[in-house]
Amino acid sequence: MIKLRRLAKSFSHAFHGVVVVFRSEQNFRIQVAVAVLVLLSALWFRVRYEEWIILIFLIGAVLVLELVNSILERIVDTFKPRIHPVVKEIKDIMAAAVLIASFIALLVGVTIFYPHIVLLVETL
Repeated sequence: MIKLRRLAKSFSHAFHGVVVVFRSEQNFRIQVAVAVLVLLSALWFRVRYEEWIILIFLIGAVLVLELVNSILERIVDTFKPRIHPVVKEIKDIMAAAVLIASFIALLVGVTIFYPHIVLLVETL
């Protein structure tokens, strides 16, 4: 049986986690701002249903990966000081994962929005 009080507390903890990362991680704030711009652009250009699904999925993937990156950074920092070379490599690899996901999302976004932007420019 679902206990509503426990469920509400779980959602509260999860929301607090998002707030913590939003306040402490500049990259997460930038990614959220870009996500809002992408969603507003999708509304403006009236992208197709399939394109909405792709955009939402990629936004979610990048944001979740950034959350995982933040988690991993905090974990490795508790075990070893920041100056340890293995800790630096772990952080760099995780940052690379976020970068690659963001770059792929950018390429897909450009592919989706390019025809709309060309059409807009041609009508000006």
